Order: sequence, then structure tokens, then C-alpha cells
Amino acid sequence: MKKIFTFLLLLLIILPSLVNAQRWKRQRYEFSIGAGVTNFLGELGGANQIGTHYFRDLEFSQTRLAAALGLRYKLSNYFAVNTHLTYGRVSGDDKLTTEKFRHTRNINFFSDIYEWSLNFEGAFQQEQIGHRYRLKKVRGLKGYELYTYLFAGVGVFYFNPKAEFQGQTYNLRDYNTEGQGYVPTRKKYSTIQLCIPLGIGFKYTIDRQWGVGLEFGIRKTFTDYIDDVSTTYIDLSQYQSGEQYDVGQFLANPSDRSDAEAGRITAAGQQRGDPRYKDSYMFAVFSVNYKIKTGRNNLPRF
Repeated sequence: MKKIFTFLLLLLIILPSLVNAQRWKRQRYEFSIGAGVTNFLGELGGANQIGTHYFRDLEFSQTRLAAALGLRYKLSNYFAVNTHLTYGRVSGDDKLTTEKFRHTRNINFFSDIYEWSLNFEGAFQQEQIGHRYRLKKVRGLKGYELYTYLFAGVGVFYFNPKAEFQGQTYNLRDYNTEGQGYVPTRKKYSTIQLCIPLGIGFKYTIDRQWGVGLEFGIRKTFTDYIDDVSTTYIDLSQYQSGEQYDVGQFLANPSDRSDAEAGRITAAGQQRGDPRYKDSYMFAVFSVNYKIKTGRNNLPRF
């Protein structure tokens, strides 16, 4: 009798833990919708010094709005994969820096970014599922918990840099501003590129189904043309006549060429950008998250 009693007591102690350990499988899927901000790290604008890289060259005034949709799938209490569709507009402007050469260059741009990504998450602790109601002072139940994770993945994004001239907006790629297409070593760049998202996220559980989150990530890319600036100035005589002449010359070199020093700095063959370092962009998104119940077939149950 004593052994039976001991066995039942151990079972009562262990069983709740076993049930709780498997609870996450009932809500493996999580849908999210979010809004936030984005910023750009490239050749244009930036700090008041010769171009630096990553966060040292961040221009806060160029922060713009962003939006995202996501679907997350839990692999375990500590690991998950998620996919996102994210939109944001990035921009840069040399007028915002007092550094002599970049300010003289006087180039500006903006581009919409449309990104799809697939990321792997690794957490520092188990995610608390929570109970139906936020019951205070109920022993053994937690209505919320801060959940922290790191993520890395792969993504595809579309961009198309633009600039204005005399009140009209033009696609910079169409004007071959660095000789793409006719200089043998410079091919036209693709507006669809790969990226590697890296970042950190925080989630706050409200109840069994709802939660909120904040995610910050930087995107390493493999292109230096998000801002249409990468190598050297070209001979502006490539633009022969008509609209192409006026628009093309301005977009390729909007500096004050009547100034002798500006003409020297922006002459054909002089440095326009720095091809050694690729462009990057960032997203910081606040999201509302909804857990979807999982059926026996391991698929979402709506």
C-alpha cells in the first residue's frame, strides 16, 4: 500500500509537468501583423565624416515607416521558424552630411523595399503559453512572460531606387548613372536580390492566444546599388540629346559643376561610391500575435 501511495504521489507531481511540456504542440502556429520603422545604411548621407559603415553611419532623420505580416511555426519550446512579408521605404540624402566630398556629391534617393524572409529562431527560455484569463495570485499559473530570442535566416527583396528632377520622379536604373550597360565592366544591376536577416526579438504573452512583440533586425545584402551609388563618376557625354541629356546628366552628377572644386571632385573617374562595402537596411517592427490551434494532423485549425 505504501508503494502504491508513493507511486500515485509521484504521478500527481510529474503529470502536470508532462502535460505542460506538451502544451506548446497544441498551438504551434502563430500569425502576426505589425508596424514599425526602417532605415538605410549605404553611401548617401550619414555621419559628418568620411563614409563609415553600419551603425556608425546611421542617419536617424531618414527613418521611415514599415509594415509586416508573419507566420511562425514552433519546432519546440526553444526553437521556431517564421516567415515574413515586410515593406518599408528607405532613403538617403547627401545634403544631410557636412562631410565635404559627400555633401559636394549632392545625390539623394528613395526606394520601396518589398521583402520575403524565412528565419530560424533560438530562444533563451521556454515560451509561457499562459492561461485563459490573467488571474493574479494564482499559484502555478502565469498570465504573461517576456520571451527573448535571436534569429537568422535568408530573404529575397525587391528595390528600385528613384530620385526627383524638376518635380518629376525618375527610376535611376533606367539612366545608367555609373555607365551600366555601356562600360564593359559595369553590368546593369538586378532589382531582385538576396539578403540575410539577423536580429533579436521580444515577445510578451497576454493569454493563451494573444501576445505582442518587438523585433529588430539588420539585413546584410549582396548589392551596393540600393541607392544607385557604388563606383566612380562617368563621362556625362554619354547622354546625347533631348530629355536624356538633361535628366541623365543631373541624376548621374547633381553637384554644382559650375564650381571649380566641385567639378574636380566629381570629374569622370573620381570616386562616387565605395564598392568594397555592400548596402544594408534595418527593420524594427512592433507586432500583435495570435496563436492558432493545431489539429491532430499538425495543421492549423481555423
